[in-house]
Amino acid sequence: MAKEAKHPVHAKITGPIVMIGFGSIGKGTLPLIERHFQYDKSRFTVIDPNPRDKALLDERGIKFVQEAVTRKNYVDLLKPLLTEGEGQGFCVNLSVDTGSLDLMKLCRELGVLYIDTVVEPWLGFYFDESLSNADRTNYALRETVRKEKRKNPGGTTAVSCCGANPGMVSWFVKQALVNVARDTGLEFEEPTQDDREGWAKLMKKVGVKGIHIAERDTQRAKNPKPLNVFWNTWSVEGFLSEGMQPAELGWGTHETWRPKNAKDHEKGHQAAIYLEQPGANTRVRTWCPTPGPQYGFLVTHNESISIADYFTHRNKHDEVTFRPTCHYAYHPCNDAVLSLHELFGAAGKFQPEHHVLDENELIDGIDELGVLLYGHDKNAYWYGSQLSLEETRRIAPYQNATGLQVTSAVLAGMVWALENPEAGIVEADEMDYKRCLEVQSPYLGPVKGYYTDWTPLTDRPGLFPEDLDEKDPWQFRNILVR
Repeated sequence: MAKEAKHPVHAKITGPIVMIGFGSIGKGTLPLIERHFQYDKSRFTVIDPNPRDKALLDERGIKFVQEAVTRKNYVDLLKPLLTEGEGQGFCVNLSVDTGSLDLMKLCRELGVLYIDTVVEPWLGFYFDESLSNADRTNYALRETVRKEKRKNPGGTTAVSCCGANPGMVSWFVKQALVNVARDTGLEFEEPTQDDREGWAKLMKKVGVKGIHIAERDTQRAKNPKPLNVFWNTWSVEGFLSEGMQPAELGWGTHETWRPKNAKDHEKGHQAAIYLEQPGANTRVRTWCPTPGPQYGFLVTHNESISIADYFTHRNKHDEVTFRPTCHYAYHPCNDAVLSLHELFGAAGKFQPEHHVLDENELIDGIDELGVLLYGHDKNAYWYGSQLSLEETRRIAPYQNATGLQVTSAVLAGMVWALENPEAGIVEADEMDYKRCLEVQSPYLGPVKGYYTDWTPLTDRPGLFPEDLDEKDPWQFRNILVR
């Protein structure tokens, strides 16, 4: 057997580690924690209501608690585990149906570092018919965390929304922006990590009108998907939850048209709008290097809002002078697309069986996940990860390519938190993108940039009348499939 490659130890976790959730992402994060941190294994606990992969923990001597973390029990369950012994603990929240804000507040009160991949609400939120669509948005969930950040600035670091997307893609946006600025011959000085206004000015100066989080998952299963089962390459529950929220997007200052069912938010920074239709049933036109032009689903994600908010420029009168449009444009694996057709064909009724395809059930393919910056002098530029299933199998166990893009971002976020333990509540946009990508890049396969002359007006057949803006190809009017 070949000797395993040596992996750099990035930091030491001096206190207990508590991982909440041991699904596909928790299982994939485990070996990365083992490789890249010093820690006391006797104070490592995993909590999950499902014991399906408990054997992985048993063979490592890691404590397993078979329990769901709920609004009623989270304090009594977590506090003893997070404060056991000396040192600073770390809570790694990779679960669904756990109230991220409450867990974050508890950790900060205890002086414990915290990270999650989404602002997750408690069980029942996503499908609560008593809530308005505005209340069910990621905008509303994010506002609760930003309010807490304003109320209690600084203090123990809590990293909010740090997976592949949201998370890694925010680091890609900054690198892509710098690349486009250089390639267009712009004279500029790269802003520092804390210079948010500088980054917004740079994006405005470069002429970026908008950003797609443009993803194509081409991973294929060995066997065909059976009827009435939802297949995906990552959490089905997570995908369905976000997919049934309203479609959301950061709303740019260049836009001259908006859909009739678009709604504004009454509170907060006003950087985003939502559509009164589910994101997983909303299609947009986008572009990725491998397929070229493609449809993507406008599924809501935190980064659609946080990126638009972060790159908003205001004048001295606090008036918005620039903001990019930003949204997800996601083409999942073909089996997930079939599953969505099946679901919405049945009026949105969920399949009774959900299944995440693991690395042993897949035959080949890549997850091509990046950011498409469009509207500038070079038209459009995609920058991102083209991680294959084959390479994933070679470099990290227990996950497919989709999973590794997430788990490696969790790793990078943990390293950054340990190196910046008093940064308060932060999103990926506010972190050092170079350091985070330095940690993550060994797990991302080829990370490349591609320019394209494609626009949403390219190759439209013209056989039927369409309500288009032919003067500005990059209007959302042209991107949204109506």
